[in-house]
Amino acid sequence: MSTVTTLKLAHLPDNLFAYITLYDDVENAAFLQQQLLEGNIDFEYAFIDASVIISSTHLLAAVFRAANDWTNGRLKTKNVHSEIVFCLTMNNNIAESFRRFGISPSTTALYAIKLSTTPSINAATVELHLSKLIQGNPLPFEDARIAEYTDIAKVRKIYKLTDLGRNNLKSTGKGIKGKIDQSEDARIANGGRMKEEAERKELEVMVLGLMALRGAT
Repeated sequence: MSTVTTLKLAHLPDNLFAYITLYDDVENAAFLQQQLLEGNIDFEYAFIDASVIISSTHLLAAVFRAANDWTNGRLKTKNVHSEIVFCLTMNNNIAESFRRFGISPSTTALYAIKLSTTPSINAATVELHLSKLIQGNPLPFEDARIAEYTDIAKVRKIYKLTDLGRNNLKSTGKGIKGKIDQSEDARIANGGRMKEEAERKELEVMVLGLMALRGAT
């Protein structure tokens, strides 16, 4: 079974697809970052640190905007894949966006994204190529798994939303979990999870709004 998720981007050319894979236990992030800095075209992907992505919607908003800008000749960075990283930010500082959302030597979980900018790019070729580039464990791209890697405190800090949901949405290193007393009954525990999810959704909405505001400036 392929670990590459293939997504058709609505309202864009029919032959434009996004191929996305989540990697855990990455061992060569420093090497990957160096290849990006050197402009090695064999590494032309959007490599994004998984800790700064709150949901699939968050990531796909950046993918869609970058793809749309590429289609219309409006890129502000050198290619559509670096543009995806840039589109996650809420300001126009390209270097800062790479530092905050791109990979670093300490990255252990990342998203690898490739757009089908040429006919030779498809899910099979992307999966094969990534298997040679990344030393890590490929995983499906899905919201339940995405939440395991989100560093909520880091997301709040990046988007300057440090007070949102502070009392209930907890950041726990690799991921996020609401602190629920195991002695409570199932109803109370379920209520806690629902509240946590509502706060995560609220954070997502505010992040998307800030990303959109940059597009309006």
